[in-house]
Amino acid sequence: MPILSGSRGATQAILIIRRDVVQRMVLMLCATTLALYSMQSLAHHGWAWAEEEQSELKGTIAEISMAPPHPALRVKAHDGRLWQIDLANPNQTQRSGFTGDSARPGDDITVLGNRTKEPNKTHMKAVRITVGGKQYDMYPERIKE
Repeated sequence: MPILSGSRGATQAILIIRRDVVQRMVLMLCATTLALYSMQSLAHHGWAWAEEEQSELKGTIAEISMAPPHPALRVKAHDGRLWQIDLANPNQTQRSGFTGDSARPGDDITVLGNRTKEPNKTHMKAVRITVGGKQYDMYPERIKE
């Protein structure tokens, strides 16, 4: 009996250690996932990637995407370059009055926004867009006129 009892105790100890290892692995996986998600979120959101000065871009809408995380437009500028225009988050874009039915590819557009700090990249975050004479203020508090 003493051998069986000792064996049972060893088995229980191994099970406890195994459970602790699994719990730590799950905890580390959760922490790593949270850290990666936070870094991605910080990299994607905010204005740090954009110039402080606002610019105006005029062109023609080439494509409209209302998909999360941010609705976006592709705009063909008068010089022929294709621009990526990020709008606000879906709720904020909708509050501005702009929906997927507000414009169509081929419509003229004026974008007021902040260009990326990367000089050769055609990317802008819109604070206001104007389509068909109607203004849609994505970030009214950021508009500098």
